Amino acid sequence: MVFTTGNILLLGSVMVFAGILISKTGFRFGVPTLLLFLLVGMLFGTDGLGLEFNSPTGAQFIGMIALSVILFTGGMDTKISDIRPVLTPGLLLSTLALAITTLFTGAFIYGISRFAGMNMEISLLASFLLAATMSSTDSASVFSILRSQKMVLKHNLKPMLELESGSNDPMAYMLTIIIIQIIQNPAQVSGWGIALDLLQQFGYAIIISVVIGKFIVWLINRLDLSNTALYSVLLLSIVFIVFAITDMVGGNGYLAVYITGLIVGNSKVKLKNEMSKFMDSLTWLFQMIMFLSLGLLVNPHEMMKIAPAGLLIGAFMSFVARPLSVYTCLAPFKDIPLKAQAFISWVGLRGAVPIIFATYPVLAGVTGSDIIFNIVFFITLLSLVMQGMSISWLAKKLHLNLPPEPESTFDIHIPDEMSSSLNEVTLTADMLTHGNTLATMHIPQGHLAMMVKRGNKYLVPNGQLELHEGDTLLFISSNEHNPEA
Repeated sequence: MVFTTGNILLLGSVMVFAGILISKTGFRFGVPTLLLFLLVGMLFGTDGLGLEFNSPTGAQFIGMIALSVILFTGGMDTKISDIRPVLTPGLLLSTLALAITTLFTGAFIYGISRFAGMNMEISLLASFLLAATMSSTDSASVFSILRSQKMVLKHNLKPMLELESGSNDPMAYMLTIIIIQIIQNPAQVSGWGIALDLLQQFGYAIIISVVIGKFIVWLINRLDLSNTALYSVLLLSIVFIVFAITDMVGGNGYLAVYITGLIVGNSKVKLKNEMSKFMDSLTWLFQMIMFLSLGLLVNPHEMMKIAPAGLLIGAFMSFVARPLSVYTCLAPFKDIPLKAQAFISWVGLRGAVPIIFATYPVLAGVTGSDIIFNIVFFITLLSLVMQGMSISWLAKKLHLNLPPEPESTFDIHIPDEMSSSLNEVTLTADMLTHGNTLATMHIPQGHLAMMVKRGNKYLVPNGQLELHEGDTLLFISSNEHNPEA
């Protein structure tokens, strides 16, 4: 069966529906949700129910759109105040560590490719190309696992991992493209040309993202649209504009959308909460579509031929190359203990990004590209199963986890432009010793009780409402006063 305009909506919706239902069960056992969508795609594919999706171009286009949204949303949800303390180690992990991983993994791949039993006779440059495509920590997988499991980690590990995964995809993309260029036209590629290309990619991405990011913040705060839902649609259009313009002028679009997300998310923007929820929903939708389409693209029976090589390469990356690169880059940072570095090395998740990058050699006609694609897909599955299912367990084993942050009792947010904050207080017996009404309680100046939650009921308080132990009060507090009061 092939996709047609008549059945694509039905079949696509059924796959998303099935993936969501299966993910409910998988979550109980710690199975990454995105792995389940990948498996659902394989189930519906040529070796499963027979759907044929043989378009690397289509998969690459879907991946480009999805990654733009994922990286923008990841940047938007990241607080600069959180990543500032880990900026240097995070950037070292996303650049130098990635290069070290590529170097050692590429040499290892070329070494084992010489053995006939591996079924993967590829050249030295193709070996490094294979290593480059899967050297980055996948942003979609990391954001999904850390945030869906609501993990809170010591030593600023969460913002460091999110910074690395959000900023190393552009580096892996550039390495992949550069190696493909060297394979195709070795005489026209020089070290100086590569350096200029890297500078151009980073430079254009930074300039365009900063200019457009600042502009969209200014524009949204001054626009007066009658339909507030259009602000979210406007923001989505900016994501694709940033990517497209940056890519057209020779910059790195993935880096540009991530930085734009950082700028928007850390600026005072009206309706930010509504826009953030809209982008979060789109992120999940595009992640589902991306993983489903990549699952459809692969032919599982072809992966069996390269399974021995895939197991060896996956083990080498997880237990040798990745730890070596992490320990090398983080050695100067004495405030990051060895057990934290061990955890960072283990969260080097492969995911959709390596698979998408593996389509570039296929479309470029690189010799051995089919082997590269199948090995990358196999190692992605291996990584999501082996590492993705054990991240939470390892954090507890290494005593790196912290108690989860308490969820808000009241799903209420205030605009950024207000110089106020919301605080919740659960009443104890000691708080009621001087009286059980707001009129008799000592409430500091600048704080106003807005609502009371008692069991499943929400009450609007006044000065005479009798309060009980266990009631949760929602206060709005002026930032001019001490919110801890």
